[in-house]
Amino acid sequence: MKRYLTHPFILSGALIIGGLLFVAFAAPWLAPHDPTKQYDEGLSMMGDPVPPNETFRLGSDPIGRDLYSRLLYGTRISLAVGSLGMLLAVTMGTAVGLTAGYSGGWIGNLLMRATDVMLAFPALLLALALVSVLQPSLWNVFIVIGLVNWTWVARTVRASTLSIKEKEYVEAARALGAGPFRIVFRHILPNVLPTIIILASTMTAWMIMLDAGLSFLGLGVPPPAPSWGRMIAEAQSYYRSFPGLVLWPGLCIAITVAGFNLLGYGLREVLDPRSHVEHAG
Repeated sequence: MKRYLTHPFILSGALIIGGLLFVAFAAPWLAPHDPTKQYDEGLSMMGDPVPPNETFRLGSDPIGRDLYSRLLYGTRISLAVGSLGMLLAVTMGTAVGLTAGYSGGWIGNLLMRATDVMLAFPALLLALALVSVLQPSLWNVFIVIGLVNWTWVARTVRASTLSIKEKEYVEAARALGAGPFRIVFRHILPNVLPTIIILASTMTAWMIMLDAGLSFLGLGVPPPAPSWGRMIAEAQSYYRSFPGLVLWPGLCIAITVAGFNLLGYGLREVLDPRSHVEHAG
């Protein structure tokens, strides 16, 4: 526990993620305005966004909504999509990887060939195709993000399973009459879990970026729900006259991704002895 609490990357990542979670839960109390409401005073006489003032702390967006309130509520969208997509991808990838690695034979080959087929498609293009078919919504977006990212988990878990199932304690359990389910869930999965935890943290960062990309292209969470990627897309024509409209949501994405990446890198150094030895060397 001391290594967790004193590791600079874990501590930095945990502080960032903790702050984001606080903002996500406290958004209704922190936001001064309704993030979906268009305000008459949010637009100038020329129909342009207004700069930061006493009413709108960070100014307004191109249609008169409070930018600050939308950024706060956008935290909820990004964390929800990233976390739910990560859980789906990790669950699917772990199930496929454990089954393919422990079973081997035609079952393992079939599962890994299916994984290779999925890997042949670029994640963004596959996500665009699936979202177009399913129609953009919060649940469809997280399902699509999970479906296009489970393959990396499956390959990593399979590789770890192939190595662990040849260990002496697994052979001893098999010799004592332990069945496949007991061996997998009692002896293999606990030893693969550190790798899964590391993957989960780094994959959450990637899924948040993928969600921002889909939203930027108009295929993410549908409006008027505040999404950082869509906020950047809507402000493209104002990036010179009102750079904050692009800067603030982009900064939110960067900070969120950095937090999960820092946490994942720190966990890798603490949970994976080999990486710790390489770093020390």
